[in-house]
Amino acid sequence: MTEPLILTFDIGTQSTRALLVNARGDILHKVQKPYDPPYFSQNPGWAEQRADYYWGCIGETSRSLKEKAGDLWKDIIAVTCSTIRDTVVCLDRNRNPLGNVILWLDERKADKIPPVSAFANSLYRLVGMKEGVAIQRAGSHCNWLAYHDRERWDKTEKYVFISAWLNYKFTGNLVDSTASAIGHLPFDSKTRNWYKNRDFRWAIFYVTKGKLCDLVEPGTVTGGITAETSEHTGIPKGLPLIATGSDKGCETLGLSCLDNGKAALSFGTTATVQLSSQKYFEPQPFMPSYAAVVPGYFNPEIEIYRGYWLLNWFKREFAAKEMEEAAKLGLNAEKLLDNRLKEIPPGCDGLIMQPYFTPGVNMPFAKGAIIGFSDIHTRIHIYRAIIEGINFALMDGLHYMEKRGNMQIKSLFAAGGGAQSDEICRITASMFGLPVYRIQTHEATGIGSSLAAFVAKGVFSSYEEGIGKMVHIKDEFEPKPQEHQIYEQLYSEVFTKVFDKLSPLYEVISGIVAKKFT
Repeated sequence: MTEPLILTFDIGTQSTRALLVNARGDILHKVQKPYDPPYFSQNPGWAEQRADYYWGCIGETSRSLKEKAGDLWKDIIAVTCSTIRDTVVCLDRNRNPLGNVILWLDERKADKIPPVSAFANSLYRLVGMKEGVAIQRAGSHCNWLAYHDRERWDKTEKYVFISAWLNYKFTGNLVDSTASAIGHLPFDSKTRNWYKNRDFRWAIFYVTKGKLCDLVEPGTVTGGITAETSEHTGIPKGLPLIATGSDKGCETLGLSCLDNGKAALSFGTTATVQLSSQKYFEPQPFMPSYAAVVPGYFNPEIEIYRGYWLLNWFKREFAAKEMEEAAKLGLNAEKLLDNRLKEIPPGCDGLIMQPYFTPGVNMPFAKGAIIGFSDIHTRIHIYRAIIEGINFALMDGLHYMEKRGNMQIKSLFAAGGGAQSDEICRITASMFGLPVYRIQTHEATGIGSSLAAFVAKGVFSSYEEGIGKMVHIKDEFEPKPQEHQIYEQLYSEVFTKVFDKLSPLYEVISGIVAKKFT
């Protein structure tokens, strides 16, 4: 007997994955295409990629997957596509890209935009968000385009996330899921729609509603696979493309984090802790909860922007020895570094890392810091301090969200590249004082996206049923009480005080380095 299958694409920062998933949560076949390069920079701090590059990777992985799947290909009942967030593209009137895609990693700043009105400025100052709004306005790529690349902006008929454009390429319909509309655009997560016309928050973004695309709820059929796309991908013409959500939202669902007692940890380029809640609340003041893949739910999230990117930074700057040794042994450097983590005691002999390498709306002058150095500390102390520092920041965010949402988290589910390390999962469990679980695959985004499609197609009567059938715990890491006691003391007595102590100095540093010397 045949069984229904979902073909799901996961468009990440580093690669495209094509997965064939059944209703038991098994990934029957997988093809991954790493990007070379993941992005390129025409100017310092820029991060761009060609739009057709992503589409080419989808075609290549799909055709390869079809060849591997053989007769199973005919059992596909629907297609889904989940993508990275806050990654935008300008489209002309024929829906062709104007220039390159601008990735979420891009750091260009719109420094020529006019100030907001006196009324809006007074309002933002009154609520303590003047600096935060300034960061949002400067970091919104639509603002940069409007005032730094006027020729392209004037030709732009639609300004959309990459998720919407890929939906268009699959089906010919330019629409986006409300659970994918996450980033620097005027989207109201609470109402799951674009801002209303008179919303004062429009002052942040220089984009009109006419340039935005239509939105649909997750589970909606956005259209059928076109004949042209069928030829490009090998997917049968007419198969439905079902809207799901962003990579992080699908990952949270794929980790089974739907009830109030679970939190999803994502140890990726950006590290996040995300919850699911039927009640809307801001995870931080003036920061929205995101519209979840599951109807009636929201995903409050705390994000550590540079997250596990810091481990790559460490390898590049400090781990040449391990990288050389790993190359000789045919291993990756992370395996060797993981083994060395065991050499360092919990708390890194007093070395504390604050991982805020990139400013945010609520931390406009944030910078990274390491404190507590002494003559006993080594490179591996720094490596472990980075991991612990990221976790301290995620702990801080989780505790804050628990208070704001009146929730109590009792278990953690981890995914992302860092979560493949047993030692990192053990450290995490002891730091949080909670059990950490890994499911049957690290492809949690693909599981969540497929689950949503199975619900939409009626294979499951509810998301709860889908989770029960598709998500299976594979590994459990229990906290060690003595280690947790050390971490809890370092967290409450040191880490939580570092930012407030150093913040005035960060502001001074920002002012000094921003000066233009002649």
